Amino acid sequence: MTTRTESVDTPAGEARVTWHPADAARLVLAVGHGAGGGIEARDLQALAAALPGRGITVALVEQPWRVAGKKVAAAPKVLDEGWRALWPALLAAGPPVVAGGRSAGARVACRTAAGLGAAGVLALAFPLHPPGRPEKSRAEELLGAGRPTLVVQGGRDPFGHPDEFPPAGPGPGLDPGLAAPGARPGPRTPYELVAVPHGDHGFAVPKRADVTQAETLAAITGAVAEWLDRLPLR
Repeated sequence: MTTRTESVDTPAGEARVTWHPADAARLVLAVGHGAGGGIEARDLQALAAALPGRGITVALVEQPWRVAGKKVAAAPKVLDEGWRALWPALLAAGPPVVAGGRSAGARVACRTAAGLGAAGVLALAFPLHPPGRPEKSRAEELLGAGRPTLVVQGGRDPFGHPDEFPPAGPGPGLDPGLAAPGARPGPRTPYELVAVPHGDHGFAVPKRADVTQAETLAAITGAVAEWLDRLPLR
């Protein structure tokens, strides 16, 4: 698969998009990284490898602070500003765009999706709260996304175990009968949640686990692909 890299000027500095194109793509999944790493994250790379073969172009987005080589992420307001500014470059590909991200990138996607008219939101390892501080909940960012949303969360994630999230259900515009297999039942709320057994914040699994790292990543990409197949695209 041929990839290409595009630089995009934003008020926060130069951002970078690495495109993993699908033939005759029906959808673009744009995914931003977290505050502790870049697009080399195992889940982002797995999605970029798996989804183009299913008709989904994957755009891995590097925020300006990361492109500039800084060690500390920008403030949330600046991250949102950079994401909004590069959105037209994502739309220019043609198909509808799903806003996605891991960790801090998931928060950016949730905060900006409605205003940008995203087709949906993919939140990988959503940081529901700082480790050990469940009272500092960020659930309102997730609940306020205003678009069909999928959360993929590791069972050992110190930023929020799956059972700490509000009950998950089909998102806006989705038929409740089409909820993802394995999604936790609950009242109609604007997201679905898929738990990743044994996964930590980076979806790493212990060697002693009854699943391998490769099987875990395959489960993640499969769940994301199945959800994307059900999105009500306009």
